[in-house]
Parts: sequence; C-alpha cells; structure tokens
Amino acid sequence: MAKQAMLLQGNQACAFGALAAGVRFFAGYPITPSTEIAEILAQELPKVNGRFIQMEDEIASMGAVLGASLANVKAITATSGPGFSLKQELIGYASMAQIPSVIINVQRVGPSTGMATSPAQGDVMQARWGTHGDHTIIALSPASVLECYTLMIDAVNMAEKYRTPVIFLMDEVIGHMREDVRLPEDEELTIVNRKVITNSDQLPYKSEADGVAPMSIFGEGHYFHVTGLSHDETGFPQNGGDVVKANIDWLNEKIDRNLDDIIRYEAIDCQDADYIIIAYGGTSRSALQAKILLEKQNIRCGFLCLKTIWPFPYEAVKTICQHAKMVVFPEMNCGQLVGEVRKILPDKVVPFNRYDGQLMLPEEIAAVVENAVKEGK
Repeated sequence: MAKQAMLLQGNQACAFGALAAGVRFFAGYPITPSTEIAEILAQELPKVNGRFIQMEDEIASMGAVLGASLANVKAITATSGPGFSLKQELIGYASMAQIPSVIINVQRVGPSTGMATSPAQGDVMQARWGTHGDHTIIALSPASVLECYTLMIDAVNMAEKYRTPVIFLMDEVIGHMREDVRLPEDEELTIVNRKVITNSDQLPYKSEADGVAPMSIFGEGHYFHVTGLSHDETGFPQNGGDVVKANIDWLNEKIDRNLDDIIRYEAIDCQDADYIIIAYGGTSRSALQAKILLEKQNIRCGFLCLKTIWPFPYEAVKTICQHAKMVVFPEMNCGQLVGEVRKILPDKVVPFNRYDGQLMLPEEIAAVVENAVKEGK
C-alpha cells in the first residue's frame, strides 16, 4: 500500500526520505537551490529526537556530519555547486576513514555564482573526481519527486552498508518541481544500519567477508584511531607500500564487487529500438516525452534512465544499446557523462547539450533523432 497522495516538492521529498531512512543529524549552510532541505529538517529533526545545526560554512558542515556519523548517528548535509567544492577535502577524508555520510548537491548553473536559481547538470564530474586520490564514489541522481524520497533512502542505506560517502546529485528542476506522489508505507521500506563492533577484540579497519569492516563507535567504550592517513587495521598510520596499496584497493573493491546492488536504472522499450535516448536527473523528464513524440511518428525509440551515475553502469549501457543504430545523450552541461558512453559506444552516441539555464525541451531532443532518420542514419 501507499500513503495518501501528497503534493510535494523534490527538496521536501528528499528531506522526508532522509528522515525515513533514519537520519537524525543535519549540518549545513543555506545555499540556493537546496535551502528547503535544511529548512524542513530544521523543523522536523527535533520531532524525532534529531539534531539540526547551521554551521558557519560548508567545510565546517561536512566536518560536523562526519563527527556525528562517528558517534553512530546517520548524518547528511545539503548544498549546491560552490558549497560542494568546499566539501571535497572532507569527502576525501570520509572515503579514507570510511565514515558513512550523504552529501546532497542540488545543482545550479555555474561556474561560481552563475545562475543560482536555474537548472544545470554541471557537477557530474566533480561528483566523481572532485576529491584527491584514487577512490571510487557512489552517486545517485533522482528523476522525479518520488525518487527524491526512495533514492534518498537508498543513498543512506548504501552509505551505511559500505561505510562510504554517497553523493545525492539532484538538479534545480527536480529539487523545485512539485508532483502528486504517494509515498510507500514505512513497513514497505528496507532500512540498513551499519555493522558495529561488539567486542574489544575486533579491529576498526579489518574487513569481513562482505568487504566491509564493522565500525567502532565513539562514546561506547571502544577506543580507536581515526585518520585520513594511510593506516593499518587498527586505524593507526602506516606508510609501508603494501599497506598503502591495500588501503586504496579496499576503498575501490568494496564498491566494485557490489555493482549489482548499487547500480540502478530503468530501461523502457529498448529491446528492439532503432534509437535510444539515455538521460538522468531533470533531463530525463524531457527525454521520456521525446521518446513519446517519436513513437507517434512510428520511429522505434527506447529510453534508458540512469539513476546510479557513479559507478557508471558500463555493462548495462553496452548491453541495452548494442543493437541500436544511434544513442542520443542529452545533458544540461557542455557534455560530461556522455564521455563515459563514448568509451563503450564510440560510433553510436550523439550528445545534445543545453547549458543556458533553461530546461531542455522534448522537441529539441526528438529533433536529433528526426534529423538522423531523414539522413538515413
């Protein structure tokens, strides 16, 4: 069953999804177009014995989130492009120290202040490569208000399950859009809590069979060392080459070995399609409508909506699109994620980009396919 229908904004649904996932701490700094998330959690967290704090800047916000998480509290923050840049050093720290956390980035036009209330998808590569060093990252991108709720729960679950920071990469279109949604009942939700150390003989960075170590919890009598330095199983710094390599391998392998659990996408009518449109986030709305316009012209067109954009779903995209004549990839940027498709479908993919602060129109996307049909491609 589902709850009664509600008219929700994407940012509202994101906040409610965090609460449903068990988030009880938020630290952040107001920034358009993500501020509604902070406003809602400032009101709602005290009702569930949670804590909200407005910090002096984005760096401090990320530090507070990591501190709360180390004390066994599910913790998140929300920002936009400029604030996301400031958080990168501590996102890298969270990766090395394996601290569960979720960072929401509601993207807007940049660089710098850009257009603070206009949509863009310009932080896709920053989500993957913004931090320093070699480690993978999980980044989810909702395409509807309902997915702001359900994927937010997934993001918190993944952070807890894999002891890692997770990027929740929204855009202004999805963050400020309102839709009539029915949220699932609480008993229908799957909520994941981190593994914790239960006796003093366990080590805070000793991987178990699933590739993840249980966490020591500050304040519960088990002392351990937390550092961004390369470290051994005790958490204390070690500079030996074998230890350094093992650290980096571990950070990557615990994600790479669980791609089937992490990667999410939706494929519509792609099996025998001559043309396939791939999109994510707010652009997915127009891409799906473009597919419908093309079908009315008897053009066989499929639609592939990516919900996990990092790790990029190479195998799924390759398998789903291998029979298509052409793949169109619309993005609200100069061309970022399309480069990943080029790695596997170099002769098929055609980018379509708009980065003027306006939402991409279905007719614009459909025109790319219509022109290809006219030219016999």
